Amino acid sequence: MVLAQLGGSITRALAQMSNATVIDEKVLNECLNEISRALLQADVQFKMVRDMQTNIKRIVNLEALAAGTNKRRIMQQAVFTELCNMLDPGKPSFTPKKGKPSVVMFVGLQGSGKTTTCTKYAYYHQRKGFKPALVCADTFRAGAFDQLKQNATKAKIPFYGSYMESDPVKIAVEGVERFRKENCDLIIVDTSGRHKQEAALFEEMRQVSEATKPDLVIFVMDSSIGQAAFDQAQAFKQSVSVGAVIVTKMDGHAKGGGALSAVAATKSPVIFIGTGEHIDEFEVFDVKPFVSRLLGMGDWSGFMDKIHEVVPTDQQPELLQKLSEGSFTLRLMYEQFQNLLKMGPIGQVFSMLPGFSSELMPKGHEKESQAKIKRYMTMMDSMTDAELDSTNPKLMTESRVIRIARGSGRPVRDVLEMLEEYKRLAKIWSKMKGLKIPKKGEMSALSRNMNVQHMGKVLPPQMLKQIGGMAGLQSLMKQMGSKEMSGMLGGMGGDR
Repeated sequence: MVLAQLGGSITRALAQMSNATVIDEKVLNECLNEISRALLQADVQFKMVRDMQTNIKRIVNLEALAAGTNKRRIMQQAVFTELCNMLDPGKPSFTPKKGKPSVVMFVGLQGSGKTTTCTKYAYYHQRKGFKPALVCADTFRAGAFDQLKQNATKAKIPFYGSYMESDPVKIAVEGVERFRKENCDLIIVDTSGRHKQEAALFEEMRQVSEATKPDLVIFVMDSSIGQAAFDQAQAFKQSVSVGAVIVTKMDGHAKGGGALSAVAATKSPVIFIGTGEHIDEFEVFDVKPFVSRLLGMGDWSGFMDKIHEVVPTDQQPELLQKLSEGSFTLRLMYEQFQNLLKMGPIGQVFSMLPGFSSELMPKGHEKESQAKIKRYMTMMDSMTDAELDSTNPKLMTESRVIRIARGSGRPVRDVLEMLEEYKRLAKIWSKMKGLKIPKKGEMSALSRNMNVQHMGKVLPPQMLKQIGGMAGLQSLMKQMGSKEMSGMLGGMGGDR
């Protein structure tokens, strides 16, 4: 993924500056040139890069800084702030509300992934408790309605379209009216793909917009479009009032810098990014966490939100109790694997942790890790309750291992590998033994009871080093609230 490479290049430039003995004008210029080169290679507009360089130089005025000031920290903060400013137009987009009918219209170029993105957007909101519906107003492309129908059926979302009607305005109006009567609170209208050279299609898009009066128009942009993004995005903005941008195909070799240009052209925020072809490979785009992850600084708040999404609140105290007892069973490992898979792509989850960047887990390895977890779970499905609930490794005799291998259709070596993984995780879990757990309703006490030594033992050495050792961990724990700390332990106690 090229965005990971961009993040890696910027991080390396900042690391080289950190290694310099004295931070002077020469070191600052070298660092800025390296960052500018990385952004230009990622298809970010030259004018935007030049403006960013000027702003950073103005903020990091080395001569004006007082002696003893941490110049490295000021420089890092300036890069972070400027990257955020490039991606943030300064105004929020329309947010749908549950129970109140909203119409969202999707527009974009041919082949940018509009139809798939419509379903992802509907599925995302369905999981949040909305009642979405899809309307196919794309009468231009053969097979558009079939694609939307297939996607919607898979996601169990109601849809509307017609094989016979050729007027997209009529279909859009009928679909919106029908779903309003059915009390759907999020009606998504998919339109034909078009580009700025096609005046007739732009006129059609304007008519659909006038007829359905959407609350929000989303411009779907293919991240591989490159430098052409600015002109195309501007043309759409001039025809309909684009209120938000979704960038697709961020998992491929796309450079992604065009997203910055689209934000500049439409003066609208990026609200989601598509990170794969599957329905759940869809991320909410929040500027600060995104830039933070891009620079390898992690995104704790996003990580905690994911944990609270997949681990029911009533299960957390029970899990923390087991954590304090240090008893780790195969059943507990199975449950934690389930939670990890529910959190979405592993690479995406890991990039939220400080010290881990997307570069550390290439696309192939991510799929491999997910497949391995699923294999382990299949083997555990062939175990008895006594085997799953036992904390005694000696219980797993040779005959039991052979039975599990036959039952799961896996070689004996795979079962032994899974048991080794269990022993490794049980060892980590046992280090948390003796942790004082507060009673239910007293979760805030957890961050006080949880000391740095306990956390230092549990975290992987590479992650601890990236955070900045025990001192860095201490400051990180101060930054994290009680909700975050309890969520982290409750949801991920067995994943490390």
